[in-house]
Amino acid sequence: MTNNAKNNISVYITAKNSGHKVTQINLSHLLCRNNTNIPTIKLNKSETRQEILGFGGAFTEAAASVYHKLDNEKKEEIIQAYFGKQGNEYSMARTHINSCDFSLGNYSYCETPGDTELNDFSISRDKEMLIPFVQDALEHAKTPINILASPWSPPAWMKTNGQMNNGGKLKDEYRKAWAKYYCKYIIAYEKEGIPIWGISVQNEPAATQTWDSCIYTATEERDFVRDYLGPALGNSNFLNKKLIIWDHNRDIMVERAQTILNDPEAAKYVWGTGFHWYDGDHFDAVQQLHDEFPNKQLIFTEGCQENGPHIGSWELGERYATSIINDLNRWAVAWIDWNLILDERGGPNHVGNYCSAPIIVDTHSQEILYQSSYYYLGHFSKFIKRGDKIIGSECKTDDLLTLAAIKTSGMVTTVIMNKKNVSAEFKYQNGDTIIPLSIPKRCIITVVDGSVH
Repeated sequence: MTNNAKNNISVYITAKNSGHKVTQINLSHLLCRNNTNIPTIKLNKSETRQEILGFGGAFTEAAASVYHKLDNEKKEEIIQAYFGKQGNEYSMARTHINSCDFSLGNYSYCETPGDTELNDFSISRDKEMLIPFVQDALEHAKTPINILASPWSPPAWMKTNGQMNNGGKLKDEYRKAWAKYYCKYIIAYEKEGIPIWGISVQNEPAATQTWDSCIYTATEERDFVRDYLGPALGNSNFLNKKLIIWDHNRDIMVERAQTILNDPEAAKYVWGTGFHWYDGDHFDAVQQLHDEFPNKQLIFTEGCQENGPHIGSWELGERYATSIINDLNRWAVAWIDWNLILDERGGPNHVGNYCSAPIIVDTHSQEILYQSSYYYLGHFSKFIKRGDKIIGSECKTDDLLTLAAIKTSGMVTTVIMNKKNVSAEFKYQNGDTIIPLSIPKRCIITVVDGSVH
């Protein structure tokens, strides 16, 4: 290895109990003397895979209500931390159509029973806090933000159980009106200067939740897409919007997607399949779905640590990075976190379903608390950008997880994580460059290699 090869490599590190938080360090700090009998992480630049869209988080009414209470300086810090050049440089986002559990209560944009023409449709409630939050982010984002909008429930009057919570189904007679509703939403948001990149059919369609929820079987989702939602998007000239199915856990994503994507008339409207992490890892399902439908996209649309804010947890960041590495190595094109910010309880949440977020705000002191998940996400989002392509990375050790991507310039970015409580030695190999390194315990590093081979 030449000194020139070393000079073309930059390393960034986040390590437990070290004070390093996506901190650039000299490569020499990680060099190890042992160059024999240690496993190799070998990059294969000729094995290019999917093109990445980016990373992001969710604008919810709950997050917007926390943001709304902050002074202008703190608001600016939040926006820069996520979307600015010195921050995580997010380029993806998600938000909710009608209310979700992370709203301050149930609401819809049309509360008039039987109003199938949606004459009373209004996003006035979103204009109070949610839309200003999104607009602030759009104004400062380094990369244009692709926004995915997902419904948790249709208005109560469209449902079999007469309420937005506790599951229930969309009544058959309102399928046409509900399909039109998505289009009205897109039009209304774009009038506010908020472009909608895509929509999902339904958040978590297999879960009867105590909060906003609506159940679809796979065949019901297929029929709604094929006969109502797809044609409605076409009639409104919105076929350029990305339509995402499933939007639920990985465990049964293959069989759910098969039902829809094996129907050519339904599949023609579908851009890809969204998935969450709440029922185990099931990473093989992501790969299987890609293998069966290689022309359809895969996108992680939601994940968070449940049951409270988990302030200070290091496992939180490791969980995020484990998912990102595994999902993107199995052809996911983007990874979207759940709430961008929450309060010190992990809320607000109108049914007490408190969770964590990468940034927690102490609403009493206005202190902004950055969690390990924020920094671990940054190891990907700051360096693997829209347009980069995932490449093969052969990791000859079970002690480490790795993900690599290449830019059009040929520069390679490799993220390596050590979740063990001991340091790990390995050889980094990119073409002719072979470097023996030691990665500290409970640590993640990003290696940016501009060497030309």
